[in-house]
Amino acid sequence: MSPPRMTGSSCDPRQPEAMDWQIALLLAQDGLSNAAIYALLALALVLVFTVTRVIFIPQGEFVALGALTLAGLQTGRTPGTLWLLLAAGLTVALIDLVQALKKGDYLSLPRSIGWNLIYPALVAAAIFLFKPAQLAMPLQIALALALVAPLGPMIYRLAFQPLAEASVLVLLIVAVAVHLVLVGLGLIFFGAEGSRTPAFSEASFDLGGIVISGQTLWVLGVSITLIAVLYLFFERTLYGKALRATAINHTGARLMGIPTVMAGKLSFLLAALIGALSGILIAPITTIYYDTGFLIGLKGFVGAIVGGMASYPVAAAGALLVGLLESYSSFWASAFKEVIVFTLIIPVLVWRSLTTHHVEDEE
Repeated sequence: MSPPRMTGSSCDPRQPEAMDWQIALLLAQDGLSNAAIYALLALALVLVFTVTRVIFIPQGEFVALGALTLAGLQTGRTPGTLWLLLAAGLTVALIDLVQALKKGDYLSLPRSIGWNLIYPALVAAAIFLFKPAQLAMPLQIALALALVAPLGPMIYRLAFQPLAEASVLVLLIVAVAVHLVLVGLGLIFFGAEGSRTPAFSEASFDLGGIVISGQTLWVLGVSITLIAVLYLFFERTLYGKALRATAINHTGARLMGIPTVMAGKLSFLLAALIGALSGILIAPITTIYYDTGFLIGLKGFVGAIVGGMASYPVAAAGALLVGLLESYSSFWASAFKEVIVFTLIIPVLVWRSLTTHHVEDEE
């Protein structure tokens, strides 16, 4: 996700090569591919926060889980995310059963059993009956997404739904705890060794002396397509409009009959799907470790902060700024590129603190 530092032929090895147009375009290419991923993560973070008030720190963990799950399937190993899906589904089903027995409301049990018990069992059967390593790559990707994406609403049900009325600070503390749990499970499931996956395309294109890899085009193309699909989802579909309504006014959405629990689960599902797909897109470009997603997620968070955790277009623009800033700073000051990127938050927060009024949490 970060370009290597280029050094010139100067007698001082610490002196970077003077930038020319070719180097500038190479850095822009890398910055745009990074920015596309950061934009997806920033959109997911804004979506989850506006709907549930959760600052979803574990967003980056889904990046690592998606990439490492695909790598495990391609090497013929049973990924640990399968056992996590089965365990989480069983736990959610038991909790729903206990609550149904207490309230005497059994209408929701069939849906809970279907999503939390039958669905994970079908995914497990598909992994054990078919040999994922011998499947075509699109099927392997679909199977990896089918394993990782449902973890989003399950995590919401277990960790955040019981605390839906808590303050943002409490929800943030829970999010940090979930992040630590997922990082620990990632280490147990996949070990400390990193993994890469084969590129979607081995093609490369020479444009005026600038070589553009096919994988970079895949990252940009899929990211732009997914952003367009999300736009149509929010603008044209009933569920998308329900999420928008919940994000704008929780109380009003409840009064209009929109179940906020459904909105929360759907937002977490989309966030997990976006995170897992982002990890799959970058896995052929960079080595993914069990804790790689945290830093990538934080850079998406910087883009979301630029958008005030409320505006999707401004968050995407902020992610574009983060990607380009990271790429060019890696050329001039590679040792400080992370500092430079995260320092971007400071002027944004200062400006927002001076231009906005304090608003109490919604009761």
